[in-house]
Amino acid sequence: MRFHRLSRVARVAVVAVALLVPGLVPAQSPVADGEAGAVDIPHIAEVPAPAPPVPLLWKVSGERGALYLLGSFHFLQPADYPLSDDVGHVLDRAGEVVFELSPEELESPTLAMQMMQAGLRSDGSRLDDDLPPALAADLAAWGEANLAAQPTGGMSAQSLQLFEPWFASLLVTTTELGRYGLQAQLGMDAYLARQAREAGKPTAGLETAAEQIGFLDGLGRVEQVEMLREALDQADGGQAAIEALHGAWRAGDATQLWNGMALDMRARFPALYRRINSERNDAWLPKLEQMLQQDGEILVVVGTLHLLGEDGVVEKLAAKGYEVERICSACAPPPVIEIGDGIAPPPDETVPAPEPPSAVPTDGTPTQPPPTDDDGQDDDEVPAPAVPAPPVAPARADGNGTPRGR
Repeated sequence: MRFHRLSRVARVAVVAVALLVPGLVPAQSPVADGEAGAVDIPHIAEVPAPAPPVPLLWKVSGERGALYLLGSFHFLQPADYPLSDDVGHVLDRAGEVVFELSPEELESPTLAMQMMQAGLRSDGSRLDDDLPPALAADLAAWGEANLAAQPTGGMSAQSLQLFEPWFASLLVTTTELGRYGLQAQLGMDAYLARQAREAGKPTAGLETAAEQIGFLDGLGRVEQVEMLREALDQADGGQAAIEALHGAWRAGDATQLWNGMALDMRARFPALYRRINSERNDAWLPKLEQMLQQDGEILVVVGTLHLLGEDGVVEKLAAKGYEVERICSACAPPPVIEIGDGIAPPPDETVPAPEPPSAVPTDGTPTQPPPTDDDGQDDDEVPAPAVPAPPVAPARADGNGTPRGR
């Protein structure tokens, strides 16, 4: 293993696939339990989730309408459902639901074929020709372990040589996510698309599948190779980094997702970050502003990192003067509990002081009274101080400022 790389919280390929680009999912044929090639690895959070995921949901208000921006995780599992009531209420009110890709394209059986065609090498060379020998050996070992017995979507270890590094990177990443029970078919985008269709709500997409594929296919060779290296490091690292990313999303932890993952990706892969995050955000802004000029409410579901930080559309819309607020019942502080109306009770409602303890001991034997002086006072008795009379409460004023009578 390459331990100096495994210390990173989340690999760029996992972040890109899970939180940025929903359509870039190569065709998969998950290995069923008991079949050759199946690996007995526990799923993430096999036990039912104690509570729905905390939503990364913001409301943006315009002069006429409002947008609800919801951060998606593109690969989920059954334990991540149902979603929170906040999401359910917004979906019920929304007149339209908009995704990165329209549901028609996202669910199209030709999408995987489009990706494979874009990822094919066209010059007759092999994938290993682009890779350092050590990385080529790592890829071969991963392919033999994961693709030899049960090819993924018809892909074999040998056929990987026909593709570009970015495509191989996505294949490795989606296979590893599926290993731990996270599936694109259960992603939030796919789920809400089905919910919108069942409710008869119109849907739309902010961009096309061809545009999304072009974001990665247009990357330089160096970044593609590094992306593949990170994907294989992720496979070596196992479950921890995937759990960290999935757990931060479930917790609605925008700070951890931005500071711990997005900024790391921006620093190490600036060209990839620009192509699949910030440039797309800038392209969406005019479309989102146009939606804000419409009457009614629209739900917009995009990868979570598109909403976060200084590069996210939430801060960009706020900078343009729109009113922005996060919608999160689970994030609200607990209510302050006041006794009554917070005003001290009147004297007749005060709690009486407890009576002094009985002079009779527990064994029933009467005690002797304390000795007294000639003046009839107890030796140890101290005169009680004078108690001032309680102040008179001022008269309350009515709604017009006129004092009301008592």
